[in-house]
Amino acid sequence: MTRVPSLPADTGRSGWEALSHRPSPARSLDAATTADWLVIGAGFAGLSAARRLTQLAPGARIVVLDARELAQGPAGRNSGFMIDVPHHLASSEYSSDDLHGTRLEMAQNRLAIAFAKEAAAEYGMPRETFDPCGKINAAATGRGLRRNDDFAASLAAIGEPLSRVDAAEMRAITGSDYYLGGLFTPGAVQIQPADYIRSFAAGLGPKIDLHENSPVVGLSRNGGAWVARTPKGSVTAPKVILGVNGLAQDFGFFRGRLMHVFTYASMTAPFASGAGRDRWGILPADAMGATLRKISGPNGARVVIRTRYSYDPSKQISERKLAAMVRDHRRSLDARYSDLAGLPFEYSWAGRLCLSLNHVPAFGEVDENLYSACCCNGLGTVKSTLAGMMAAALATGTRSGDLDAYQDQPKPRRLPPEPVATIGARAVIRWQEARAGREG
Repeated sequence: MTRVPSLPADTGRSGWEALSHRPSPARSLDAATTADWLVIGAGFAGLSAARRLTQLAPGARIVVLDARELAQGPAGRNSGFMIDVPHHLASSEYSSDDLHGTRLEMAQNRLAIAFAKEAAAEYGMPRETFDPCGKINAAATGRGLRRNDDFAASLAAIGEPLSRVDAAEMRAITGSDYYLGGLFTPGAVQIQPADYIRSFAAGLGPKIDLHENSPVVGLSRNGGAWVARTPKGSVTAPKVILGVNGLAQDFGFFRGRLMHVFTYASMTAPFASGAGRDRWGILPADAMGATLRKISGPNGARVVIRTRYSYDPSKQISERKLAAMVRDHRRSLDARYSDLAGLPFEYSWAGRLCLSLNHVPAFGEVDENLYSACCCNGLGTVKSTLAGMMAAALATGTRSGDLDAYQDQPKPRRLPPEPVATIGARAVIRWQEARAGREG
C-alpha cells in the first residue's frame, strides 16, 4: 500500500476563493463505496478528466475526491489566465525558435481552451467567470519591449494574429503611465478561477459523485481493483486518474523529477475609482515579472497583483515568508499607482505549481489502470485541463491524433541530487527575478 503523506495547508486565503460563492455545501466521504472510475483531485485536471469520462463512458459511476474544499487549493490560487500561446515559466521566455513545437503547443492549448469554453457555455458561466477577451504582454522597460519584439517575431513566423499597444493605450487601459507598450494576442481567456472550478463541478452535478475534505491517505491494489482510503471512508474502483499536479510524488510516482514552486498574489480592498478601465488583465513581458488584473463588482473595483516566486520542496510556506512577499507586492503596486498607495490588501496568498526540468507533463499509465495527469509547468489552467482530457482518453482506450501527439513526449528529467537542486533552483529564480527588474 502507498501511504500518502498529509497535505500541508496552503498559506493565506485566496481572494478569488473569498469572493466566490458556493452553489451547494461541501460533502465529505464518510463510508465505503465503489465506482467505475475514481478521480483523485478536483482541480482543473481532475474535473476535466471527470467531464471527459462522462462523454466517453456515459452512464459510468465516477467518484471524485479532493483533499480540500473546491477552489481552496492551487486551482483557486492562480492568476486566472488560460493562455494559448507559448509560455515557459521555467526559462522566463515566451518566444521560441522551434516553430513546429510552437504550433503543436498552441494547438494543444487551444484544444484545452475549446473544451473549457464548451463547458462554460453548457454550465452557464457568466462573462465575469469566463471571458475570452485575449491578453496583453505589458512592457515596463526597454528590455521588456525587446522581449515583446522577439515574441511577436516568433508568432508572426507562424502566421499568428497580434497587435501592438502603445504607451498611451496602455495608460488608457490600466490607468498607469508605468508601461512603455504592450503586445495583444486574442486567443487567451481570463477566468475567475474559483468561480470557474465551483461552476464546473456544479455543472457536472449528478453525473459525478464529488467528495471534498476527503484526502486520500492510502492507495493500494486489492483483487484487481484500486482502493483509496480516506480518513472516514474508502473508494474501490478498477481505474484511477490522478489529477494532483506535483503531489504525484506523494503517491510514489515521478519522485526526484518534479519541482515544487510557489507564486504569490495579493488582492486589494475595493476602491471607488482609478486604475483605468473597469476590467483588464496584463501579463509581464518577462515571464518572471508581475501579472496584474483589475476586476469590478457591485462593491467597487479591486486590483490583483501576482509576482515573486520561491522553490520550496517541503511544499510548505510560512506566514513570515508570505508577509515578505506581500511587502514586495506593496512596492510593486505603489510604483504603478501612487493614487492607490496605502490601499490595503484584503487578501494575500501563496499558490503551489509544479515544473519539470524539460517542461513536459508527468503523464501516462504509471501502474496498471492508474493514470497520471500531473505537472502543469506553470500554466495549470490550460495544461492541467489538457492533461485531464488526455488521461480520460488514454484510460478509456479512445485513440486520436491529439492523444498520440500528447503522448509523444519524454518523461520528466531527473533533478540533481539535494542540496544541489534546491540551491540551483533558488539561484535561478533570484537571477531571473533580478533580471526582470521593473517588470516585477
